[in-house]
Formats: sequence, C-alpha cells, structure tokens
Amino acid sequence: MASLLGSLLLSACSVFGVRSGTEEPRHSVVERLGDIEIRSYAPRLAAETTVDGDATSARGEGFRRLAGYIFGGNQGRTRIDMTAPVAQSTAGPGTRIDMTAPVVQSSTAAGWVIRFFLPAGLTDAPVPNDARVRIVPVPQETIAVLRFSGVAGDAVIASQRAALLAGLTGTRWRPAGEPVTWFYDPPWTLPPLRRNEVAVPVSD
Repeated sequence: MASLLGSLLLSACSVFGVRSGTEEPRHSVVERLGDIEIRSYAPRLAAETTVDGDATSARGEGFRRLAGYIFGGNQGRTRIDMTAPVAQSTAGPGTRIDMTAPVVQSSTAAGWVIRFFLPAGLTDAPVPNDARVRIVPVPQETIAVLRFSGVAGDAVIASQRAALLAGLTGTRWRPAGEPVTWFYDPPWTLPPLRRNEVAVPVSD
C-alpha cells in the first residue's frame, strides 16, 4: 500500500510540474540578463542517440532508446521497475542509472540528437546494448539559458530561440554554437507548469 501511494504521489507531482528528487547537471549562475541566465556547467557524461523524423516523433523515439539504456539496457544490467516519471530499481546486482533532467534535443544533418545527462557521480558509464546509443563526455561550458513554460511546439521553440539570441545582443556574451532545447517534464504535466528551456553555448 505504501508503495502504491508513493507511485500515485510521484505521478501526481509530475502532472503538477514537481520534479522531486530528479538530479540536474551541476551548475552555477554567472550572470542574469533579464530573463536570461548565464550558467557555468561542470564536465559531465551524457547518453545520446540520433533519430530521423519530425521533432516530436524523434524526441519520443530517442527518449525510448535512452530510457532503455538507463533502465537496464546495458552490460551488467539489472531489471529496474519504473513508475512514471521516475525509475525505481528492484533489489539485485548489476547497474542502475538514475534518470536526470533535462532531456536535450538538437538538430544535425543526420537528424535529431536526443541526449540524457547522466548522474554526476557516474564516472564510468556501462556500455549500451543498443548500438544506436552513444556515451559522450560533455566538457565544462558556459551556457545562456532562457526558460519558458507551455507546450514546446516548433513555432514556440523557434520564437524562444530568437528571443534568447536577441537578448544576448549588446552584451559581453557571444553565441559559440547552435541553440538546443531542454525539456524537464513528461508530456502529461499541465502545460502552464512545464519547465522548458532554450540554451546556447556562449563565450565572453
């Protein structure tokens, strides 16, 4: 009964935009420019995959591949029970990787790159069973971030990215790469309470 109540509570929290216990990549805020934050992120590991198709379907397929990896689809795996939107492992040997926020989506010539940041304490990630999943080191970087809520459709994302780049104009920060989009909440979270962000690497 306690387990059931806990699962229901976590599901309810995800509906209302509460990300209790979900780790986020370590960072510090360097400067605030109105609604834009300049953040410094520590080095970290990420699991990523490249997916063809439109942005929404690619995000769903990429999420499934990466979730398969972190929920046991790796060498030395163990079975892990999941309660949306967080994972809970059963007792036993093997590797468990906690899910972190955000989910990252960016575009390349080969398709959409979907990325999960791995927990900070994980310095030697297990090898994925799915060859389409890659483990990549992410170096320390300074990133300009603009947060927004609601449903992150293509037009909204394009508008927010434009606002982010416009907000950097006339400041000491210059874009040093292409903007990406970060998603913190599952799709069933109430739109006004969703946390989304557009981000771009910057140099001083």
